[in-house]
Amino acid sequence: MSKVKYIRVSTLEQNTGRQEVNAKEFSKIYIDKTSGSIQFTERKEASKLIADIETGFVSEIHISSIDRLGRSIIDILTMVEYFNQKGIRLFVENIGMFSLIDNKPNPSFKMIISVLGNVAEMERLNMLERQRQGIEVAKAKGTYKGRLYGTRMTDDEILNKYKSVVRELKNGESLRRASKIGGCSLGTVQKIQKILLS
Repeated sequence: MSKVKYIRVSTLEQNTGRQEVNAKEFSKIYIDKTSGSIQFTERKEASKLIADIETGFVSEIHISSIDRLGRSIIDILTMVEYFNQKGIRLFVENIGMFSLIDNKPNPSFKMIISVLGNVAEMERLNMLERQRQGIEVAKAKGTYKGRLYGTRMTDDEILNKYKSVVRELKNGESLRRASKIGGCSLGTVQKIQKILLS
């Protein structure tokens, strides 16, 4: 039975160093470079972690903060519940707490995680709302130019903007069909597919 660490960063460029400071303590480290909006069970390395849990390799998982498990409180609590059922201790480093104490769910942990998950979700919604309002104000003033040439959309923004393309690809449809239905170029569809597969 092993102690492992799960790390997630949003983009390929982001550095995982901060989350890897105590790497020597662990038998295995799983690193996903993917958007937090992709469900835990659909991420490449997280899927390997779940497979290792099912074979009985894992006894304890460390994460730097609770939002590494997901963006929504439902996703977070679903994964915590899964770990609890498997008897796996989850340790969240930034709050210094275990999910299980003497193999029983830690009630303080669940309460704090619920609060933190809700705060993170609200923060994200507030940020998107502020962004939308900023664009509205700029449009009203006539100063909104859209996205500057050369600026990059985050994976989240791309997946959000092309929901119909994401749906087609997840249903196993061809790139051409997804491009036609999404009303975008084949290059954009290939980029979306790359994000989904990463």
